Amino acid sequence: MMCAADPRQGRYLTCAVLFRGKLSSKEIDEEMLNIVNKNSSYFVEWIPNNVKASICDIPPKGLDVATTFIGNSTAIQETWKRVGEQFSLMYRRKAFLHWYTGEVRFFIL
Repeated sequence: MMCAADPRQGRYLTCAVLFRGKLSSKEIDEEMLNIVNKNSSYFVEWIPNNVKASICDIPPKGLDVATTFIGNSTAIQETWKRVGEQFSLMYRRKAFLHWYTGEVRFFIL
């Protein structure tokens, strides 16, 4: 699921960084360690080694190098709270409930 969440509002539990191109694994490991140390307030302390990096020697077509970052952050909690509140409002009104129960209610105005 893709959604808009501000990563500054949460902390990273884990993340993966995927590199493509001719890169040194030693350089990548050092740089990732520097990034984690510099931004330690954005990572939880109770999960050691929570950043993983992988390297593919074959660059994407038309580029020398490329990087993809995938992070699991607690910033998503605000989105889930909002979805939960919206669901509760709809459930209180019994909106769309007939789709799941198979019951159809007709209201006479």
